Amino acid sequence: MPLFAGPSSSRLARALKLGGLLAIPLGSTAALYLLQDRLVFNPTRTPAVIRPVGKDHRRRAVTLRMQDGTRLRGWWYRPSLREPSTTPAVLYFGGRSEEVSWLTDISSHFAGAHVLAINYRGYGSSEGQPSERALFSDALELYDWLASQPNVDPHRIALVGRSLGTGVAAYVAARRQVAAAVLITPYDSILEIARRRFPLSPVRFLLRHTFASITYAGVTRTPVLVLMAERDEVVPHQHTLKLIEAWAGEKQVVHILDSDHFDILEKVRSWRAVRKFLVRRLRPPKQIRPSAAQNVLVAGEVVAS
Repeated sequence: MPLFAGPSSSRLARALKLGGLLAIPLGSTAALYLLQDRLVFNPTRTPAVIRPVGKDHRRRAVTLRMQDGTRLRGWWYRPSLREPSTTPAVLYFGGRSEEVSWLTDISSHFAGAHVLAINYRGYGSSEGQPSERALFSDALELYDWLASQPNVDPHRIALVGRSLGTGVAAYVAARRQVAAAVLITPYDSILEIARRRFPLSPVRFLLRHTFASITYAGVTRTPVLVLMAERDEVVPHQHTLKLIEAWAGEKQVVHILDSDHFDILEKVRSWRAVRKFLVRRLRPPKQIRPSAAQNVLVAGEVVAS
């Protein structure tokens, strides 16, 4: 049974559909050069959800000013806890066509944790134009902002990236002390995908946004969970497997049966795997055991401190 039904399914479809570099046919080197921004990025302005609501988090619309003055907008999901306490956090990076307000539909899978989901430049109501350099720079600023917030444990921050966003997550994991990373349909490099798609074009000299995740994979020691779709025509499996092989940290791979690049997040097994992984990786450090009544919520499950 799909995790998303009715309105939720349509929200996810609107947020994630429209392929990527592999999904759009091109006929010439000139077209590749001229249209590459559109191939890599597909800014979606219309919000999937106008006012996110839910019982597991207190949702707050946030506007964060980057160092260059560009304002990025999105949502900060703060856990609904009976008493204030320091909790883990999740920083989410979406796909090339994603407006992140749809995340409200699945935020319950991160119950007990803060979740920060900010639209890329040019997406949703965020200002500016997207580029690889801008996304990478913004991602580090967002991570640092989240780590500095009261009641956020800076040592228990996880990254979740989907499709294009896996490259952003890999970059952050290589430059910050990240507790865990979840990569959903990741790739080794957009440059390598383009080379496969356009074998007769000098893509190395044409492509401005390479998103070389494989370079960052060899640097980070962050534990990673990789979700692979059974059928992925956007990111062929060999590109994902190269990234997994290069990843220097602990790694776990889950193949989601009867799924493709677009509907993998609609599968119950996907979120079951994510939840289980984050519960284990975001568990608080072992301390002197308090009374049995003092428990802490971590990523959707109650675990003893």
